[in-house]
Amino acid sequence: MARNNRNLVPEARQALDKFKMEAASQVGVTLNPGYNGNLTSKQAGSVGGQMVKDMIQKVENSMK
Repeated sequence: MARNNRNLVPEARQALDKFKMEAASQVGVTLNPGYNGNLTSKQAGSVGGQMVKDMIQKVENSMK
């Protein structure tokens, strides 16, 4: 299975990185720009989980 990591919308990378940094800050995880392979699974999961929670909240707010 080939991976496809090309950006369909190049501007989206910066927005996604900013969103990820904000989510990490909310859960108390320090991220460095670029590679963050030093994170534990728990830390990475916390960041991803916070991103999902924030996305759901934004959609719910837009539906009101």
